[in-house]
Amino acid sequence: MTTLTQTIPFHYDVVGSLLRPASLKQAHAQLAAGEITPAAELKSQQTEIKRIVAEQVKLGLQAVTDGEFSRSWWHLDFLWGLNGVDKYDYHQSYKFKGDHTRTDNAELTGKVAFNPNHPFFAAFSYLQSIVPAGILAKQTIPSPTMLFRDNRSDNWAQFYDSWEAYLTDLAQAYHATLQHFYDLGCRYIQLDDTTWAFLISKLNDDTLTASEQAHFHQMATDAVQVINASLADLPADLKVTTHICRGNFKSTYLFSGSYQVVAKYLGQLHYDGLFLEYDNARAGNFDVLDQIWNGDPHKQLVLGLVTSKFPALEQPADLIARIKSAATKVPLANLALSTQCGFASTEEGNELTEAEQWAKLALVIKTAQTVWSKA
Repeated sequence: MTTLTQTIPFHYDVVGSLLRPASLKQAHAQLAAGEITPAAELKSQQTEIKRIVAEQVKLGLQAVTDGEFSRSWWHLDFLWGLNGVDKYDYHQSYKFKGDHTRTDNAELTGKVAFNPNHPFFAAFSYLQSIVPAGILAKQTIPSPTMLFRDNRSDNWAQFYDSWEAYLTDLAQAYHATLQHFYDLGCRYIQLDDTTWAFLISKLNDDTLTASEQAHFHQMATDAVQVINASLADLPADLKVTTHICRGNFKSTYLFSGSYQVVAKYLGQLHYDGLFLEYDNARAGNFDVLDQIWNGDPHKQLVLGLVTSKFPALEQPADLIARIKSAATKVPLANLALSTQCGFASTEEGNELTEAEQWAKLALVIKTAQTVWSKA
């Protein structure tokens, strides 16, 4: 394998989730129905994880994930594993454009705290155990800001004297979680986040009152605060990135709009890299890319130019032209390429085949090798 860079995120990278095979979906359904044991479901899960890790390595990825095969939702399964957070029925579908989700959600049931027995730790340890030498095991979890939204923190005053105290506990829980992943051997973690796309949709709404606008700007300020507190004083060789997601469910989406209204906030985040969705006009253009990068020579911006929602392959020449356009705003060395999102943020997955999924990732790798090997 030719290594183009040791900077994380890599010039070609994978967002995280991968399509669940039919055998794994069947095992999940059988477990929920009480037809098989948790041990039998875990065996099916690990068999499939081993297979897709081998496929990612074969493609040439320098960091690989477990496809998020150990969870049903990209975010909720993790949030449910924190102390002080539990599952409940939201009785509402998340408002995707053209489809309806299940109605699961998370809510506070006490003070938020680190859970040393969080099931994601065992899942990472398995991934780490099967990744070959020279390849990084990449862990994905939702951003702490995902507890701000969809009624998840509405009852915070039952457990806290102030909102600030809640944010402090949330940041501490995440900091301890990130540190524990590091202690298990993890060196690459990605925090997935739809909050910024939610804020883009709100702050671009001309019908909002001044007080409503102020509320959403305060949410952005709180997001910067809790994220940066979560990342503070972690080991220098632990690299943490974020994926700014616009929603991903069965090839549909939640949010649209330019990054302009949140660029100043994104530029304040202390991540090592940001995965940005730029697969179509929903995301706007590259005009504020330099504001998001904010002149940080150690930060990478990963351009999500290849859609994970549809099977048709982008033209390499078009991708290269867009990368060159982005490089007028941010140095080429600080840019990278990926799909715009994962392929299965929920276990239902997007509307394409596994072969088409691998073809998308192969396109990312080949295009990046063409661009950055000449840099």
